[in-house]
Amino acid sequence: IQVLGWSQPDCLALRNKLALAKQHIANQDWPDWQQASLLETLENWLAPYLSSIRNKQQLQKLDLPELLLNSLDWSLQQALSQACPDYHQTPAGNRARIDYTGEQPKLSVKLQEMFGEPETPTICHGRQPLLIELLSPARRPLQVTQDLANFWQNAYVEVRKEMKGRYPKHPWPDDPVNAVATSKTKSQLQRQR
Repeated sequence: IQVLGWSQPDCLALRNKLALAKQHIANQDWPDWQQASLLETLENWLAPYLSSIRNKQQLQKLDLPELLLNSLDWSLQQALSQACPDYHQTPAGNRARIDYTGEQPKLSVKLQEMFGEPETPTICHGRQPLLIELLSPARRPLQVTQDLANFWQNAYVEVRKEMKGRYPKHPWPDDPVNAVATSKTKSQLQRQR
């Protein structure tokens, strides 16, 4: 399995998605994608793809996440996709990729794109909050939180003080929960009006 790229980010993300779905969505017959279980069931999910493989390089070219996904029936694929989407639509209307490679699913997004979002976004039908990495306009980490409401009420005041001088072209409203989310600068917003 190591030859197949077991530890590649795409494969790790898919395995973590399934683990989350298995933890939070009980009414499905989720398989076990732990390494030991996959090794025991190689003949079921890997063997059908090996007939034309002649060397290590060809083996390494196999798309392991696709093979694992193909081992799920259509209804499980759909359930997994709905429970653990690849993207979250920000209040600004942009799609931000959800990173499933860590211990918790994480959304990295510019702070201004989350204005108007009073609560932490969730996946798994509301059962799993996302870890939110709020970024500066230069896409540098400002704060990591799993409690967005608390961030707006408390830490945002300090972040705003520090960042308002550093990024004066970007909006830093007093009331971020009731502000309009944006990925634009103040001057771009004024030109839009």
